[in-house]
Amino acid sequence: MSERTFVMVKPDGVGRRLIGECIRRFERRGLKLVGMKMQIISQKLAESHYEEHRARPFFPHLVQFITSGPTVQMVWEGKDAVAQVRKMNGATNSLEAAVGTIRGDFGLSLQNNMIHASDSIETAKREIALYFDQNELLEYAMPDAHWLS
Repeated sequence: MSERTFVMVKPDGVGRRLIGECIRRFERRGLKLVGMKMQIISQKLAESHYEEHRARPFFPHLVQFITSGPTVQMVWEGKDAVAQVRKMNGATNSLEAAVGTIRGDFGLSLQNNMIHASDSIETAKREIALYFDQNELLEYAMPDAHWLS
């Protein structure tokens, strides 16, 4: 079933010039990019993004890191997009991520792990709504869609 997921290249990924590498991997997998923007996230948006971690001691560090530089927010669509992207990203702790995953190939630590992706369809809906208005997400057909369904 086709679904949408939220992906963010974090400040370390942007700073190391790896945005295109992330996009290339998702495109080669057959996912469709339906929304993208680049911004330095505000403190308020970062706190909303990480709301479920607010009571944890590492919350301030998450917010500080994600607001420390430009990030790229994307919405990808495809069959089982949430699970596919999570698998492609690899374990949250880059030191435990498998070679061949984005974090396994480029991540440096638990915090500097390059990329964020929604962990469920519900989370994807919430995160997409935080960063994108509905009119910023495109609906279009891909010429290879019949091969990827």
